[in-house]
Formats: sequence, structure tokens, C-alpha cells
Amino acid sequence: MSKFNKTSTRPAGGTSPVFTEAAPTGKTFEGAPGYARDAKSELFLLAVSNMVGEQTFYEQADARDSRYQKLVRQVAVADPEWTAGFLAWLRGDANMRSAALVGAAEFVRGRLAAGGEQQLPRRDHTTEGTDSLSYSTASNRRVIASVLQRADEPGELLAYWTSRHGRAIPKPVKRGIAAAVGRLYTEYTLLKYDTATRGFRFADVIELVHPAPVTPRQGELFRYALARRHNRPDVPDPEALPMVAFNRTLRALAATNPERHLLDQEALRRAGMTWEDALSLAGSTVDKAKLWEALIPSMGYMALLRNLRNFDQAGVSDQVAEQVAARLADPDQVAKSRQFPFRFYAAYNAVGSLRWGHALEKALAASLANVPALPGRTLVLVDQSPSMFPGYYSAAQQVMRDISNADVAKMFGSALALRAANATLVGYGHTNYRVPFGPGEAVLRVMGKFRQEYGTDAYGAARDHFDRHDRIVVVTDGENNGSLRSWKHARVPGTVPIYTWNIAGYRLSQDPGGRNRHTFGGLTDQAFRMIPLLEAGKSQTWPWVSAN
Repeated sequence: MSKFNKTSTRPAGGTSPVFTEAAPTGKTFEGAPGYARDAKSELFLLAVSNMVGEQTFYEQADARDSRYQKLVRQVAVADPEWTAGFLAWLRGDANMRSAALVGAAEFVRGRLAAGGEQQLPRRDHTTEGTDSLSYSTASNRRVIASVLQRADEPGELLAYWTSRHGRAIPKPVKRGIAAAVGRLYTEYTLLKYDTATRGFRFADVIELVHPAPVTPRQGELFRYALARRHNRPDVPDPEALPMVAFNRTLRALAATNPERHLLDQEALRRAGMTWEDALSLAGSTVDKAKLWEALIPSMGYMALLRNLRNFDQAGVSDQVAEQVAARLADPDQVAKSRQFPFRFYAAYNAVGSLRWGHALEKALAASLANVPALPGRTLVLVDQSPSMFPGYYSAAQQVMRDISNADVAKMFGSALALRAANATLVGYGHTNYRVPFGPGEAVLRVMGKFRQEYGTDAYGAARDHFDRHDRIVVVTDGENNGSLRSWKHARVPGTVPIYTWNIAGYRLSQDPGGRNRHTFGGLTDQAFRMIPLLEAGKSQTWPWVSAN
């Protein structure tokens, strides 16, 4: 008789990189058994949910930021190569800007305090002497350069360093910033980001880090930035800096006749005119609908997304609105924009008209492309307890004002349920309820069926709704204060995989580690791809590390 070769035999579950202890060594904020993680796992889960400077329901901003900084310094000294790869990935694929900048600064701070640079042997084919970046390169300079991807970020990093560690800038920080400046400083980025509201202007950065111009034209750009910063004659050379020169000309013309010159689409494009500058120059004398219609062709994806309400209020025509909607819904443009999925939900809530609804639903669906179509039966538990709601998740509020952990949770939970072959979708707090949905229903519509609950009891929700499911997926901030204290008490067999999507990054969690118990995190759909791989018995490594 066969003992192993049966239709019911599952492959041994793979392991995921986030390590959580199997037995509790502390208590969560709600007093439940708390399961700790190793430093790398704690740092990873905190970083992918951390906007920096923002408090959560259970953790004040200063304490949260301090925990993050200490973790970065600790892991940077213990394993600089791992940390270098993590920070480059955090700014790149994970698109966490502030956390990556702070992390890079603290990486350098920690390593210098521990004794210096220590260049590790490379494990890739990065060319010696170049500024090409690799996840396996751990020099301080390269780590700084790897997280600087937008032209306002060199100044942002300097502002953080000086406010936190004083005005003495270490040489690796200067060299990393100088390498990034060569990539990032262009005519357009100077016009967009080099404004009087910045504490560190382009010229300040140039004077501090002394970057070498990559081209003669960039050398002229540096000279122009320095001249205008120090109130010297700053007439740009139209041959070397044609966009800057024409921008200056267009501003002068707009001062005398804004309606004539600011409604010229080609002129706005040639001048690298941002929509903010154009609106400021136009004042109240230019028809806002016509101005927006002139600006829209040259606006970036994020700018379009955040101005949908302004388009409606100005009375932009349906024809132009259709062009905007087509861009918003284009999967290629969604992918290139790298917007967090919750931004589309925030835009949907912000607009007053219905003409954007279908485009935003399509854009949201495209941004959730990595959510897998899980086979078999899936129980999806979505935390809707008080700590998940607005007023507490200010990191997301900072970005889009009215997005909470609860919104992020029900968005991911709804997408998982809609794509699964056979899913049970449940919202829970102290009590719980089943969320009905039908095939092909819109994610935004399903999200509207959730309601806020009091208390938080994930185990009770599992007990009430588990019925021979093949897996459980929990989207939560990791807290629990119900009467049950484990999945075992909820009568969930140890052979059933449980995947916890932790979107708060607290130090201790309600969920233990061990076989068939996996924790993910973040504000994007990326990690959901790991579920079918783990169930196929394939162990997963960190996202920036190639599996052997």
C-alpha cells in the first residue's frame, strides 16, 4: 500500500526569508502572545511600511524612526552586502523613497562608527571604477548613489544628514551624491525641483559635493545654477541650455499676455513648464479649462492622477477627459508610473464625477497584476479593527490624505478573493462577517462592502469561517486581542498554509513562524507572487537576491 504517492499528498512547503520565532517571547501592544523576528526580518517588514516621520496607532513617529535607524545601523555592520542590496531594492522595486534615503544615510553612519569602509568582494560583474550599481556592492559611496533616483533627492539626503548628524558630511556621502548628481541634474529637473522653498538648492549640493560634469552642457548647467543661487547675472546660454533659456523667455512673455502664451502646448513643452508654474503665472486671468487642456499633453502620469478633481472643477472637455482616462488605464503607463495601488483608490474617492471611475478601476487592476489566481479554496481574512482606520495610519494619509491601513487591507484582500478559484472573503474585528462578491466584480465595488469593527480577533474569524480551505491569507497590522490565542485554538490544522500580509511593521506579531506559517509585507502587490511558489515547495529568498 502506498504511503506517500497519493492524490492528497502536498509538496513540502518552501521557506520564506522572513524569520519569525515559533514560540512567543513577548507580548504585542494588545497583550497577545508576541512573536519576535531576527533583525533582518524586522528591518524588512518595518521598512516596506515606513514613510518616515509618521506615527501609527501603537507606535509614535520618533520611536518608530529610531527603531528603524538602529536596525539599519545594526544590520549594516553585521551584513553590509545584504543591507546594500536591500536599500537599493527598497528605493527601486519597492519604491519607498524616504525610508531608502534614511536607510542609506544610517548605513554609512553605522559603518563609519564601527570602524570605516570595508569594501567587500563583489559577487557580480560590476565594472571596477564605474558608477554602475549592483545589489551586491556594499561600499558606502555606492549605497548612497543607489538610493538617489530623483533630482530632488541629493538635497533631501543632505537635509536629513545635517539635521540628524550635523554639517560635517563624510566623504563617502559626498562621493555617492556626486555620482548621482551626474545622472540626475538636467535642464528639466533644475526647472522642476530647484526652487526657493528647498533648504538645499542645486547650487548648495554642487558646492558641497563637487560633482564632475558628465557633459559640457551639464557643466554649463552647474554654472547657471550657481549664478542664480548667488544672485549673479544668470542669463542662460540658449545654445547650451535651450530649455532653460526658453523657459525664461516664456515667463517674460506670459507676464504681459498670459492667455496668448500659456495656452500654446508646444511652447509649454519646449520651456519644460510644470503645471504648478503655469497655474501660478496664469493667475485668475486665463480660462482654467483651456489652460489645463494645454498642459495635459505634457503632464506626467502622477500629475494627471492627482489633478482629476481640478480637471472637473475647471470644466475640462469630455474629449480631453477621454484622453486622460485612456492614459490612466493603459497598463504600460501604469507599470511605468510605479504608483502604489492605493493611490488609485484615493483618486477614486477624491473625484466628484463618474467619468474617471472605469479608468481608475482598470488602472487599479493593472497595478495589482502580481496578485496570483490561487487554485483550490482560499480563506481571506481582512482586518478592519479600529487601529487600521484613518487618523492612525498617517503614513498613507501623508501621501493621499484619506487612505488607511483598513483601505489597503481590503484592497489587497478583495483582489486576492476575486482572482482566486474559490474564495471566502471575511472582514473582521472582534466580530466578523462574510463579504459577498461575484465573478468579474470590480475591486472598488467589493471594497465598499466592508465595515469598521471594534476589537480585533483574527483567530476567531478563522474559527468561524475555516471549512477545509487549502490556505488562509490574513491582511492585518499584526495585532490581536480576542479570546483565542493561536491558529491551533481556531482549529486550523498545522498542514494548512497561513500567509500573513503585515502592513504595519510592528516589532512583535500575533503570528508565529514555522512550517506553513509565512509573513510578508509592503504597500505593493509584489510579495503575493510568493504564495504559489511556496506551495510548490520552492523556498524563496529576499527579493533582491537571485535564487540559486
